[in-house]
Order: sequence, then C-alpha cells, then structure tokens
Amino acid sequence: MSQKKLVCIGLLGPTLDAGMTYRRWSKWRPSLSLLQHEELLIDRFELLYQEDFSDLLEQLVEDAHEISPETTINTHVTHMEDPWDFEQVYQTLHSFARNYPFNVEEEDYILHITTGTHVAQICCFLLAESHHIPARLIQTSPPGRDPYKQGRYRMIDLDLSRYDQIFARFAQEQREAISFLKEGVETKNKAFNYLIEQIERVAIASHDPILLTGPTGAGKTQLARRIYDLKKSRRQVGGRFVEVNCATLRGDAAMSTLFGHVKGAYTGAISSREGLLRAADGGVLFLDEIGELGLDEQAMLLRAVESGRFMPVGSDHEVESDFQLLAGTNRDLYECVDEGTFREDLLARINLWSFELPGLRDRLEDLEPNIDYELEKFAVRRGNRVGMNLEARKKYLEFTMGPQASWRGNFRDLNASMTRMATLARGGRINEDDVDEELQRLQIMWQTKAPLTGPEKFLQKLIGEQHCQELDRFDRVQLIDVVDACRHCSSLSAAGRLLFAASREKKKSSNDSDRLRKYLAKFDITFQQIKDMEE
Repeated sequence: MSQKKLVCIGLLGPTLDAGMTYRRWSKWRPSLSLLQHEELLIDRFELLYQEDFSDLLEQLVEDAHEISPETTINTHVTHMEDPWDFEQVYQTLHSFARNYPFNVEEEDYILHITTGTHVAQICCFLLAESHHIPARLIQTSPPGRDPYKQGRYRMIDLDLSRYDQIFARFAQEQREAISFLKEGVETKNKAFNYLIEQIERVAIASHDPILLTGPTGAGKTQLARRIYDLKKSRRQVGGRFVEVNCATLRGDAAMSTLFGHVKGAYTGAISSREGLLRAADGGVLFLDEIGELGLDEQAMLLRAVESGRFMPVGSDHEVESDFQLLAGTNRDLYECVDEGTFREDLLARINLWSFELPGLRDRLEDLEPNIDYELEKFAVRRGNRVGMNLEARKKYLEFTMGPQASWRGNFRDLNASMTRMATLARGGRINEDDVDEELQRLQIMWQTKAPLTGPEKFLQKLIGEQHCQELDRFDRVQLIDVVDACRHCSSLSAAGRLLFAASREKKKSSNDSDRLRKYLAKFDITFQQIKDMEE
C-alpha cells in the first residue's frame, strides 16, 4: 500500500515571507521553512496570495524550487480588500475550500496558520475544525539565534474531545454560574433547575431584554441582581445595576425618574436630573412590576430599548444609554394588553426571553435547603448563628409541606418565618416550642383568603360567588381555564379548536363547537354570555 501524498495549504505572508535581495537567505521565512524539513516531505504546496504581492510570490516560488525541487507549487490569487474584515476573509477562504478538489483517500493535508493576519488564522482554524478543509493545522516558529536553520514546526491536534480537562473546566464554570444564580442553594426541583440552566445560558450569551414573571415573593428581584453580578464577573457589563419598582412611580415624577429632566423643565426642577436609564448606561436596568408603568412611559421605554435613545423631560435633544433591560412582573401582561393597560409592541419587545419563576408551593422539595439558606442569611445579617434541632425541623416541614400551607408570600413568607423563629430562639437553637408558636402564626396568616386572579374574578362575576364556592376545586379550576379561553377567542368554534386541539388529532371527525357548548351548559353558561360579560 503506497503512502499518501502530503499537501500543504497556506497563505503568503507579505511581512514574514518578504525578501527580495540575497540577504533573504539569512532571514527566516515561514512558508519557505516548511520545505526545509527532511522528515516533512511536501508533495504539493497550495499557496494563496493577494495580487498586490505578485512580485514577492514570484521570488518565493523561485526559492522554493531551489530548496525543494520535488515540491509542486500551485498559486491561487485571492481578493480581500480588507484582510482584517472577518466576514470578508472567512468568505474568501470558505470559497477556496468549497471549490478545491480534496482527495482524502489519496492525500493528507496540512494547513499552515503562521502567516496571514490574526483574522485569517482564526478563519483557517474554524474551517479546519468544521472539516470544510480536511487538514491538520501546522504552526512554524523561528529557529532561534542561528538564522540559517530551518526553524521548528508543530502539528496542532483539533480533536478537542481528547482534552477532558478543557471540557471539565467549561462544565465546572457552568455549574458555578448556575449555583451562583441560585445563591448557592442546592435546589432539587427539576423544573426549577432546568429553568436556571436556561437563564444562565441566555444571561451569558444575550444582551436582549429578559422578562421574569411569577408570583410575588418568588425571587425575581434577587435573580435579576444575580444575573447582573454574573455578567459583570464575565466582564460583559461595566456599568451599574439600577433597579426600581414601577409601582412606586406615579404621575409626572415617573417620566423624570426614568428618563431624567433638564433644569426648568417644570416647576421645582431647579437642576437637571439624569434619570435611571442614563444611570444604567453600560449596565443593567431592572424594572420590577413593569406592568404598573403608565402608557406614556411605556412608549418612551420602547424607543429607548429599541434605539438606545430617548428624550429627557423638557429637553429638545435626545440622549443615549446602552443598557440591558431586565423586567419583572406578577401580572399576566397579555391580559393587560387585552385590557388596554399595557402596550402590545412593548410586550413583544421585552418578551424575547421570558422565564416564569414558580412559587414555593410548586417546589416544596426545595423548602428544606432554603431553610438552611435563610438561617445562614440571618447569621450574616445579625452576627448570630442559630441552628434548628431535628425534632423541630421535622415538625416544621410536616406542616409547611402539607395541604394547609399556602405560601402565598412565597420566599418572603419563608424569610419572615425563619427570622421570627431565629430571633426568639433561646441558646442559639430553634426547638419544638419555637416551631409550635410559629405554626400558629402561619395558620392565622394563611386562613385569610388569598386575592382572586383575573380569570377567577371573571368566573365569579359570570356565575356568582355562591355558585363558585359550591363547585368542587376540580371543576372550578377546569372551568376557569375554559371560560378564559372563550374570552380570548372570537367564536365558539375557535375556542373549541383551542381547547380540544390534542384530542382532535386522534379523531377522524369532531365537532369541537358542540363539545364546548355541552360542557358550558353543565354550568348553565353560554358562549354568548361570556362575550357579553367581556364587553
């Protein structure tokens, strides 16, 4: 079996390969040095060059024939107006690779990455790594003090799968980032852990707005700050973390707080104010409860997010601010759009990355590690470490993971609960008596009726409060969803298609309208009643 021929592909280096006088022989020229190694027998050299350096190419080819007459030199002119333009260089090299008649059955290929701009070297690496050029990379280096020696070369192995330590380091960095976003809490809920993994990937890779939804107390504000801290640790932002609860912005002061004002913009404006958007330049702006913003502020915010430009109150000139927007809300913003209180175009812009944080009730397996986390926070805050004995912990978990525990305030409820017990604990230890007292407090607190959601309010208004209370929870939850779907559909058939989409796929024929009409009739409701109530 004959040995494969060795083919080298490289770029003419206008600086490193230069040399026209007799002194060129005392100068290390990387492309020429490849032909000076007896153990590296190159059968063919495919040399790419720019037309401006034709004279240099001619001299190099002549010298190559003198050093290695058995090597065939093929030259290929390239057209790159700017050798530092990544897209242009990549396209040129990619075009060469696509049109070159590679024959891997009979030839081995090496790709020389010493010459050319750094951009060209990176493009060569990418094309070899993606197998557009089926070659090993070869790097040459000067000989040292003796200029008449051929220098050194080294093959670069692109099989990154062999480098377990590299991948282990990447995996470890990702684990550390995920743990950082979870504030070091070893959570067990699979859905929540997957959610945080997704947020970590987006936070690192994207500068677009991120919308964090979920009930009050689910941890949106803490997560927003951790996203900022993570990005800052990766040097992706250099500016500040600026946050505001939009529910606190009212009237004319809202515009000024967000967008700033110039001196004399209104009565009392005795000096200029930069505003929060300007303060967040180069950093992250977190607008909590963004659903509380007024429509005028929403319009200004949309322009600022899309263009990075906005006009302070009373100013004739726009200012710029490059910030990443994080937004939080416990409202259904689509419902707000339907009600006319939130702009649909703004929602479309900030909803590119949307993550819904679950409430504590939906991830009770994470209750115990969060108990330890809250006690650790208490120790840092008060300088007093408090433990919890096993019997007390067991009693607390049995109650707080049971059906009577609503956790309406989510992690705020947990923080308050642990703070109360840690404060009252004697001898730095929470015992069963402390837990008994706390459980009485929680029972009283959770016996108060929770506020109804929008769809629940609508159903109560539609069929009456007494009828709602008489329904089993199973029926009530299902009916709320069905009625809500009807509210957002233009016809009975459209609502039927939405509600019975999965089962319809399994049937040869179906009458979704009739199925929905019969279901509503069980509760003395018609589709028209729902639409009339909506109006």
